Amino acid sequence: MCGIVGILGKHEAAPTLVEALKRLEYRGYDSAGIATVNDGTLDRRRAVGKLVNLSDLLVHEPLAGKSGIGHTRWATHGAPTLGNTHPHRAGRVAVVHNGIIENYRELRAELAKAGIAYQTETDTETVALLAQHHLDQGATPEEAVRCTLGRLEGAYALAFLFDGEPDLMIGARKGSPLAIGHGEGEVFLGSDAIALAPMTDRITYLEEGDCAVLTRSSIRITDAEGQPVERQARTIRIDATRVDKAGHKHFMSKEIAEQPTVVSETLAAYIANDAGGINLPGDGFDFTKVNRIVMASCGTAYYACLTAKYWFEQLAELPVEVDFASEFRYRTPPVTDGTAAIFVSQSGETADTLAALRYCAGRASAILSVTNVPESSIARESDLNLPIFAGAEIGVASTKAFTCQLTVLLLLALKAAHARGKMSDDTLRAKLAALRGLPAIMNQAMAIEDGVRGIAQRLAKSRDALFLGRGVMFPLALEGALKLKEISYIHAEAYASGELKHGPIALIDEAMPVVVMAPKDALFDKTVSNMQEVMARGGKVILVTDAAGAEEASEGVWHTIILPDIDNEIAPILYALPVQYLAYHTAVAKGTDVDQPRNLAKSVTVE
Repeated sequence: MCGIVGILGKHEAAPTLVEALKRLEYRGYDSAGIATVNDGTLDRRRAVGKLVNLSDLLVHEPLAGKSGIGHTRWATHGAPTLGNTHPHRAGRVAVVHNGIIENYRELRAELAKAGIAYQTETDTETVALLAQHHLDQGATPEEAVRCTLGRLEGAYALAFLFDGEPDLMIGARKGSPLAIGHGEGEVFLGSDAIALAPMTDRITYLEEGDCAVLTRSSIRITDAEGQPVERQARTIRIDATRVDKAGHKHFMSKEIAEQPTVVSETLAAYIANDAGGINLPGDGFDFTKVNRIVMASCGTAYYACLTAKYWFEQLAELPVEVDFASEFRYRTPPVTDGTAAIFVSQSGETADTLAALRYCAGRASAILSVTNVPESSIARESDLNLPIFAGAEIGVASTKAFTCQLTVLLLLALKAAHARGKMSDDTLRAKLAALRGLPAIMNQAMAIEDGVRGIAQRLAKSRDALFLGRGVMFPLALEGALKLKEISYIHAEAYASGELKHGPIALIDEAMPVVVMAPKDALFDKTVSNMQEVMARGGKVILVTDAAGAEEASEGVWHTIILPDIDNEIAPILYALPVQYLAYHTAVAKGTDVDQPRNLAKSVTVE
């Protein structure tokens, strides 16, 4: 979602603000702006569209000053227009905001009664107007912010700058992430460490309800009750925040190519040196005390959970319930004793997933999370966080984070199976050996890219597509359909193969491509039967299988994508590659914005 950066520095802020905002482009945005204080005077520049438009504006209308805030906006309230672009200003106050102010209409009505008019359609303008109103009543900037925060309902990360205050910046968070960066005689604010990495490697993450009053020489943090608190400063790994494309045309291409490496690193972090066991962080987790698992996530992470359901139930004989986090939190489901709740989120800040976690806190026997950011809210609020070690993922469409999530969840299911006596030492050792061979097989599988590129050229001419799969391949079909529609804008749906004849088969005609996920496993024959039903009605089948499956079932299909042979349980991780390549090259063929598809955000920190 929206990106925030703030600087109280020694040098001109505008160039650094723009560079930091570029590092936040991956979050998704439709407009951008900055504000600075120069010789005590507050001013701002804003532009709709890509950051290059803001950069061009600053060439013609420079903005001086060593104090500043910047923002990339993903529109929620109000269209992406210049007037709705952040920073918002009211009198002496400029503010940038990530989140949603849920009671802005009520506040707007109160301000209107006081004769204070609005100029934008946004909820954020309410924050600036309210703060300025308190300043007009004689409050100091800090008092004005605290009074304003006390009236806000919803989620926010906020950064305030004030006319006449070149050495003051105030930040606050509730529901949306915000971090302080420490420099020598400088201080920074940012939505995440990626934005701040070029300026500092020392980061303090604000906790829920924190407010931070920053100057170049001091940092004062108070908690939700207004009490002074100390928050730990952490040293981040700069290599984990690299955002270069490394010679690739798109970040997504680079991140697909990185998967053998990052999966290897994930495996190395969890598999014992003797390859005989699985090491979990900290004190680990005792699966013998669990009789049920609930999992809640959003988007691609939800499909990782659906895949893990098969693993936990088949390997560990643990019943698993999987839900969209946005639905789970409002169903008020019973969470009984002996339930382990598992939450998966690349950013660790997904608003609905975090809310679902908080619902389970105090109800579930244990809360586990699988995240890519160990310092994130979800990670910090879990009893056990399992990092995926994917490194910074910039492309909005998740690729390497998905395969690393799957890897960690499979390891967790194997750990559960062994701990519960459902898997012998020898079987566990054999399965871990097979997993350690996965990165090499993934490298081999990348040879399919040239062939997939040719298929994608033809697929790009379609308006719709279907994906089919059975068993663990069903979540992969769902993921394939999501990838295709989110970056190529082709309407795509996925179904469990057995559901084809219960309605979706009505869509099949000569113009309908159907991607069939079918390794030669125990369900292969049934899946191929469904595939034959598609071909009998003129559907154009793209069969994704292995050599044995291709030999048996390729006759009459439109295209075949052949992957290396692999253990059945590991197959979902490998079979993520072809659907990623298919979506990527289809989007390239159509000329869409692969890394920043329209209307989407990388980190969804609002409901």
